[in-house]
Amino acid sequence: MKKTFYIIRHGQTEYNKLRIVQGSGVDSDLNDRGREQAHFFYKKYKDISFQAVLTSTLKRTHQTVKQFIEDGIPWEQFDEIKEMNWGIHEGKKGNPEMRKDYERVVLSGQFDERIEEGESINEVAARLQKFTKHIINREEDLTLICVHGRVMRIWMALLDVNDLTTMETYDHSNTGLYLVEYENGKFTLIKKDDTEHITTSRNS
Repeated sequence: MKKTFYIIRHGQTEYNKLRIVQGSGVDSDLNDRGREQAHFFYKKYKDISFQAVLTSTLKRTHQTVKQFIEDGIPWEQFDEIKEMNWGIHEGKKGNPEMRKDYERVVLSGQFDERIEEGESINEVAARLQKFTKHIINREEDLTLICVHGRVMRIWMALLDVNDLTTMETYDHSNTGLYLVEYENGKFTLIKKDDTEHITTSRNS
């Protein structure tokens, strides 16, 4: 049986706007722009017959798909898809020293590296693999999932059966959509970081 997953990143928060690290330790709300993005996504996809809405345990994901939840679609939260823990960098605006840490953890290819008190890329990948097995075995065949930026990059590389060194090629915008199909044991990425719902709404 074919399964279809609409996987989106959460809407904008003030931390996104100000380029402050959130990670899993900062449970921020959407700002006005984020709520607008979420509404644009809802307007475009509200007639899709989603059988479940899955989010992380962080409220910026809940708020992004709030209108779908209010429509009565069953909703569940999962720790496995919360944002990467950036340790002592969370809540701070980027600086050159933080950039060095970021490059060591994300760009060096040494994916067991971590920022102090944070997670490694391999640790995030492991929990995403666990979540992937879960959604494959669920009964629904049409699911909406809301996640986070770094999680999106790691997860799409995994689903696309690419080495994690390619994760930076998987772009993510606030409410950007990855449309993913699963059939015969294989995932196919149909759309990548699609934001047509925003451009269409702005021009209408």
